[in-house]
Amino acid sequence: MLGIDFDVIPAPVDNEDYPPETPVEDIPEFLARKKAAACDFGDDYLIITADTVVIAGNKVLGKPKNSGEALEMLSTLSGADHKVITGVAVKTAGRMLSFSAVTEVSFAPLTENEKEWYVQTYKPFDKAGAYGIQEWIGCIGVTGISGSYYNVMGLPLHRLYTVLSRLK
Repeated sequence: MLGIDFDVIPAPVDNEDYPPETPVEDIPEFLARKKAAACDFGDDYLIITADTVVIAGNKVLGKPKNSGEALEMLSTLSGADHKVITGVAVKTAGRMLSFSAVTEVSFAPLTENEKEWYVQTYKPFDKAGAYGIQEWIGCIGVTGISGSYYNVMGLPLHRLYTVLSRLK
């Protein structure tokens, strides 16, 4: 969408662990920097890494491991507000820049049938908080957002474009 050619290469990071004392708001940027640091493709590459978490209350909701965890996460989000925070790292041969973007999301109350159908149909196991705003659950469940829609999808494109523009 930004008109930039790119290749997707998974970062060679075995886990998404972070120090237990890390403030919840700093976790995504820490993980994005960890992923960028693990990538070494040579000086000709511009590397962009990102990590997204959903924070409900003060609890971090990462990617669910199974249907039970996904349903539990959706129950936590149902009828409540939460934050989506994406950390982004941009690495060049000479430096690494990083930032975080925060979007607040409000969810309508979801029925058990809605949650179960969504998890069975969309299998959101690769999504922080067990949902994708661009999917059916976003259409029927999200009542409002404050911040970047693309951040909730996992990459705050406006902020990324601004950072990339400064690199020229």
